[in-house]
Amino acid sequence: MQKTRGVREWVDFLSQVELPVLRQTSRELATLQVDEDALSARNVAHVIKVDPLMSIKLLRYLQGHKHRAQEHEVVEIEQALIMLGLNTFYSKVSAQPLVDTLLAGHKEALVCLLHVVQRSRRASEYAMDWAVYLRDLHFEEVRMAAMLHDIAELLLWCFAPAEMFKIHRMQQQDKSLRSHAVQQQILGFEIIELQIALTQKWQLPKLLLTLLQSEDAGITEPRVRNIALAVNLARHSSHGWNDAALPDDYQEIAALLNIQPERVLNMLGLGAKKIALNV
Repeated sequence: MQKTRGVREWVDFLSQVELPVLRQTSRELATLQVDEDALSARNVAHVIKVDPLMSIKLLRYLQGHKHRAQEHEVVEIEQALIMLGLNTFYSKVSAQPLVDTLLAGHKEALVCLLHVVQRSRRASEYAMDWAVYLRDLHFEEVRMAAMLHDIAELLLWCFAPAEMFKIHRMQQQDKSLRSHAVQQQILGFEIIELQIALTQKWQLPKLLLTLLQSEDAGITEPRVRNIALAVNLARHSSHGWNDAALPDDYQEIAALLNIQPERVLNMLGLGAKKIALNV
């Protein structure tokens, strides 16, 4: 990573470079490609949609090659594949390079990246479950926005592993350090700045941009709040269910869904646990 590279330079770089994907994604896509009976937009989408890196790679390509007649944003992976066609997808959106190869000399960074991937998956599952509960017909857009919330962090783990691991180590050593301050110190900018810039450049879901731009000002729109709470829950529970912020998360989720906090615990499979709720 160049120390002088700012947000604009990172956006230019990430818009041109071949983005990496998870090894399992690459393997499963290759298996589907040679299986005529299983090859379909739905099955390919099922593989892609759990990999935030492959998802962003597909959406970035689609937005860069969209037809003039395309009026609506496309955020559903299956819809994107249907628009492109599977032949075009396989020939133009490569499931290479692998994250493992890119980070071969940074094993600690690879572990941290996979942790963020898992966190993103959990956030997307929470957001979709709550969207379905609230009868949101566009639950897939909500799911995708939650999945891509931390894509800038993932890409920095791929292309600036030393700097990202330094940030990680500093925060592990001093829990009182604010993430934004450490990121500014090491990277020269806050990761959310890069996330917003990429979301705008690559025309990612508008819900995601609204969320990112509203995080410091408070969020009131239900769909955006759904995503924010899902991201928070996934982050706070990523190292276990004893984080001090979780009781407040349960209260806020309960308010969103208009249910009791105890029911939130049951929905999360935590009903048998003794967890103090801040009531």
